Amino acid sequence: MATADPSTSTDFIRQAITEDTQSDRFDGRVHTRFPPEPNGYLHIGHATSICLNFGIAKDFDGLCNLRYDDTNPAKEEEEYVESQRKDIHWLGFDWGDREFYASDYFDQIYEYAQKLIRDGKAYVDSLSQEEMREHRGTLTKPGTDSPHRNRSAEENLDMLERMRQGEFEEGEAVLRAKIDMASPNLNLRDPVLYRIIKTSHIRTDDKWCIYPMYDFAHGQSDSLEGITHSLCTMEYEDHRPLYDWFLDELGLYHPRQIEFARINLSHTMLSKRMLLQLVNEGHVSGWTDPRMPTLAGMRRRGYPPEAIRDFCDTIGVTKNNAVTDIAVLQHCVRDRLNKTAQRVMGVINPLKVVIENMPEGEVDWLDAINNPENPEAGSRKVPFSRELYIEQDDFMEDPPRKFFRLGPGREVRLRYGYFIKCESVVKDDAGNITELRCTYDPETRGGSAPDGRKVKATLHWVSASHAINAEVRLYDHMFTEWDPTDGPKGSDWKDVTNPESLVTVAEAKLEPSLADAVPGTQYQFERLGYFVVDSEDSTPEHLVFNRTVTLRDTWARVQQAGKK
Repeated sequence: MATADPSTSTDFIRQAITEDTQSDRFDGRVHTRFPPEPNGYLHIGHATSICLNFGIAKDFDGLCNLRYDDTNPAKEEEEYVESQRKDIHWLGFDWGDREFYASDYFDQIYEYAQKLIRDGKAYVDSLSQEEMREHRGTLTKPGTDSPHRNRSAEENLDMLERMRQGEFEEGEAVLRAKIDMASPNLNLRDPVLYRIIKTSHIRTDDKWCIYPMYDFAHGQSDSLEGITHSLCTMEYEDHRPLYDWFLDELGLYHPRQIEFARINLSHTMLSKRMLLQLVNEGHVSGWTDPRMPTLAGMRRRGYPPEAIRDFCDTIGVTKNNAVTDIAVLQHCVRDRLNKTAQRVMGVINPLKVVIENMPEGEVDWLDAINNPENPEAGSRKVPFSRELYIEQDDFMEDPPRKFFRLGPGREVRLRYGYFIKCESVVKDDAGNITELRCTYDPETRGGSAPDGRKVKATLHWVSASHAINAEVRLYDHMFTEWDPTDGPKGSDWKDVTNPESLVTVAEAKLEPSLADAVPGTQYQFERLGYFVVDSEDSTPEHLVFNRTVTLRDTWARVQQAGKK
């Protein structure tokens, strides 16, 4: 079993596990689990837990289970099970033959409930939800016992079985642990163990109509699977005494629960309820919309799985809740794509350029580098012809002093091509610029002048007669505010959705090498950003590209400023 020196472990969880292995706790084993609820798509917050649990298993030559917490059939769907399985594999992790479900243990957990009743540690309560809230008390006021708390074991066992057989309606009865209604920890004030849900289950169908609460299924499932370290987010810290109480009262093998802070990301919401609202109310096209923080949405947007793992490593594991700037995630994406994405040229908002001194019909095929970060990526040919497209933003008729791109009488370099000079401007009847008339210097092929003259700007471009049309979707933050939920009292988070989170360009002009672009392939559009061929809507007849991230790297600049 591999262990590490606790003084050099990278976070407090790995340090604790190292100490456990060195003391031979759990016989030196390390066995973790990732327990998603199949009630939605996994998001970037789940990625931190996935990387932590599977990463620790790898670091310590241990095992990590995938266990679906399928204890609430009213919200669970097979679609979510399949999507979660796909997302974890995409992130680069595998659980072998250790895919489990809480429902695998429903019979055993029911027997545990019966044991607690026989031991006087659980009872069936017939209070309504409102009455239970009233009896529970507050943080400063102890709770009061339910009038049904002292039912006999025989009566409780009979009522539990009748609950199981469907004799009671939802809300008419629950099974509660009998712990301490005066405990300062509200989780120990006789928590609910079983409730009635008369909904078919995705795996057990209608075998059950009562289902264990997460707190009751969680620890017992860990124990049955031989988990050594149960890693949970900080909201379960106050639940740990309950986790321990169940295992101790049942006399079961006892894993160790350790808590860590969940991730919060700026300009993003990670609440499942709110994400479901975005989907159901049509604010996005679905769970895989590239604006969503779901792993499926990020995959469709072109985020490499390695970048998400890099991000999780970068932010680390702490016990302190904080909001991480989304720029950190984007930096990780750029860093990965910079090494792997082929460079191409595309013009999003085209402006026509006519090279007056180039003969009509003549084409010069120029060499273009595929990736300067990877010489093995080689080069490709791009056509240069009399009519070209450049970006509208790369020309100004009356440029200010610090605008170095094209203007009347100005000379610029075309990427991989020639120097061109703007000779005149063509406008329509409304005064809009429709065309530039330019000349090129044939001696500057490749981008440098034999006479040594310099230009201050290099523009990307495409040949008009060779360009292919494509739909380009420019994605940005879904929300305009740092914390979308932190508005004034009475405000609605939907009021801070970004109206420009998606801008669609119907007919961008791209270089011809992209004609056979395959869905999921990532590119850098030079000077514009990183883009990916959409995996759902793109076809050979109608190419669709999603902007993954712009080239501008806010986080890198912040880091550089911090070093000065």
